[in-house]
Amino acid sequence: MTQTTTESIPVQLPTLARDTMRIIPHGGLGEVGRNMTSFELNGKIFIIDVGVLFPESTQPGVDLILPDIEIILDRLDDVVGIFLTHGHEDHIGGVPYLLKRKPDIPLIGSPLTLALVEAKLKEHRITPYTLTVHEGDVEEFGPFKCEFWAVNHSIPDSLGVHVTSKAGSFIHTADLKMDPTPLDGRLTDLRALGRFGEQGVDLFLCDSTNAEVPGHSGSEASVGPAIHEAVRTSTGRVIVSSFASHVHRVQHVINAAAENRRKIAFVGRSMVRNMGIALDLDYLRAPDGVIVDYKKALGMPRDKVVFVCTGSQGETLAVLNRIAQGDHAIEVGEGDRVVLASSLVPGNEVPVSNMINNLMKVGADVVHKGNAKVHVSGHGFADELLAAYNVIKPNYAMPVHGEWRHLTANAKIAVKSGVRPDHTIITENGGVIDLKNGVPTKVGEVPVGFVYVDGKTVGTVTEDDLKDRLTLSSEGFISIYTVVDPKTGKIIAGPEFHARAFAPDDRVFEPLVPQVRKALEDALDDGVRDTYRLSQAVRRVVGRWAGTKQRRRPMIVPVVTFANSAE
Repeated sequence: MTQTTTESIPVQLPTLARDTMRIIPHGGLGEVGRNMTSFELNGKIFIIDVGVLFPESTQPGVDLILPDIEIILDRLDDVVGIFLTHGHEDHIGGVPYLLKRKPDIPLIGSPLTLALVEAKLKEHRITPYTLTVHEGDVEEFGPFKCEFWAVNHSIPDSLGVHVTSKAGSFIHTADLKMDPTPLDGRLTDLRALGRFGEQGVDLFLCDSTNAEVPGHSGSEASVGPAIHEAVRTSTGRVIVSSFASHVHRVQHVINAAAENRRKIAFVGRSMVRNMGIALDLDYLRAPDGVIVDYKKALGMPRDKVVFVCTGSQGETLAVLNRIAQGDHAIEVGEGDRVVLASSLVPGNEVPVSNMINNLMKVGADVVHKGNAKVHVSGHGFADELLAAYNVIKPNYAMPVHGEWRHLTANAKIAVKSGVRPDHTIITENGGVIDLKNGVPTKVGEVPVGFVYVDGKTVGTVTEDDLKDRLTLSSEGFISIYTVVDPKTGKIIAGPEFHARAFAPDDRVFEPLVPQVRKALEDALDDGVRDTYRLSQAVRRVVGRWAGTKQRRRPMIVPVVTFANSAE
């Protein structure tokens, strides 16, 4: 039977014994994003990734969601290193917020990964301590002996890690794909995985994102022809939107632009920053003179330029959505083409659809993965994961990076490869796994929640705050102000109604005024002189009216004040 950690959270965990490794996922399990896992052994902690999760429409006002590090917050002096598997935001985006707590924790990663995170940290005025590693390198961090191996993904320079220790060994794949013809020629190192397997791997932590999807994910090289055709056949401007870290996808766009005698301009701070880093480190290549400044490109003939920008997920303030809204210097119209060269993140269907409609209303042709092969996934499908299991032959499997259904599908692949069913461990964030003598055992759970970044605040926004925001955005707001004389028990002023996002004007409340007055007068006649109880009487009347007559559940803020308090 598959082990799961769905029981109620215990108050205490068992004491961590000597030579036993404690594994705690702080994010990334039960969700796609904010990946972070900590490994503790003999008083030292090793962390893999510190990513972010982007908010959904049910989390208004939230900028980012961070992993919950409360359980190790007072142990940061014991952290021997943070290994960053690759440069995607869901793996490195939370690093600045953790390093604000302790800036000298060593960051470990490949050249491109560290360059991308260092650029982020510079914006936060943090100068990190870094250690650059390459595939084949072996380094020791306290009791953790790490060998890094090449992983193919949708960003160059991804690395997985093989960790050996007195507690046992494990492999963490990061985001895994097996592309037979990658643009940079860098394959997932199956020979290294085979060598690790021959040594014996106790626990395999494998990417689960596409575990449900049968077959193979396809090669990044297969996207090139569709992007080339989209550029070649356009008679006007071409705008390509992608993730700001998708270097390989942008390489296709550069190639297509150069072959069709167009210039290319990067738009958006993160796109300009990341592609500049990739060019400087030679992970991205462009013929001389092909890349031009964005402002220069605006003045060029429409059929001589390609803009590359962010916003493929319909984000409100991103470049592409602003273009679609007519709120950007880049204008589109008849003869122009927009290419959405990325996946659709679940939950973004509505904003993306609205953005596509707005672009098409002004005459632009929109190319996306639904009508052209302009995207392949960076995460391996089921057959690719099965190949990894077959090469490694782990004793135990703990699927990572995915929702519960993805983790479950991954566990089934493990069993198909020969892993015993009771040797698969499915857990969500906060599940605690102890590895001793190569045997992992679930020992309980710790509370792990969402940590919201809201403007300049981190961790102060609560779930109740989000519920209030949702109510305000969907149901509206009503305030009722009334002044009473506590001595006579008479209403002196009001009730005055004011509302936002509830009705076209406040006249809708006129039939409600006598009902509120009666409720207050009845309470006052009964001797009630407590402003809270009087306000609650108003709230009940207005809430009942809004629910039965208007079919709405607005936020209701009744204010009842005494005359002497109002003076």
